[in-house]
Amino acid sequence: MESSAVTGAIPAGRAGPDGAAREEQTKNAAVLSSDFETFLKMLTAQMKNQDPLNPVDSTDYATQLATFSSVEQQVLTNDLLADLAQAMTGGTLQQLGSWIGRDVLAEDAVRFDGTPLVLRPDIAPGADAARLVVRDAAGAVVQRLSLDPTEPLVAWRGLDDGGAPIASGIYSFEVESLSGGTIVAQQPAKVYNPVIEVRREGDATLLTLSGGSEIDASSVTALR
Repeated sequence: MESSAVTGAIPAGRAGPDGAAREEQTKNAAVLSSDFETFLKMLTAQMKNQDPLNPVDSTDYATQLATFSSVEQQVLTNDLLADLAQAMTGGTLQQLGSWIGRDVLAEDAVRFDGTPLVLRPDIAPGADAARLVVRDAAGAVVQRLSLDPTEPLVAWRGLDDGGAPIASGIYSFEVESLSGGTIVAQQPAKVYNPVIEVRREGDATLLTLSGGSEIDASSVTALR
């Protein structure tokens, strides 16, 4: 059965949280700047109030400046090393942790709870028509819906031919490309899918999607 229960849709994006590591570096820089200004004030006061009969040797001033400069450089170096260590170990995992609750574009099953699902169907070149095939968790065909080849994004509203809501559950999607009424290509449809977990396995970072499946984070082509 065919229906037109799909609509064009361009969903709005959602911003992720700021990184705690960047906030910590900003705080360190502010403290360092404040300490340096305090040091200069103390050094100036020392020069103004020194004993005229027994002035501090200029070498001592140079030593004090060099010592503080060395400490300042060490603090900055430590921040740089911390950044490098984070990037080499858990940095990627922490960054991708902000993806939890956001939608990634993937060719995988997705949980439908009554909210329209947004898809980006790939239609074969030269096709003059296309259909969206909707399957339930058991793989049975639930619907075949006509697609407009000119629409890059479509929304599946989860309504049957009579306009009644389809039951919530796990669904997957395919695109049938047609030419002259004949199917010339059939492939999975990419759908925006909420991320519910991020984890590491060896060198790979895996995303658990709303349907319970896992994909490699490197396979994601879009995020919103």
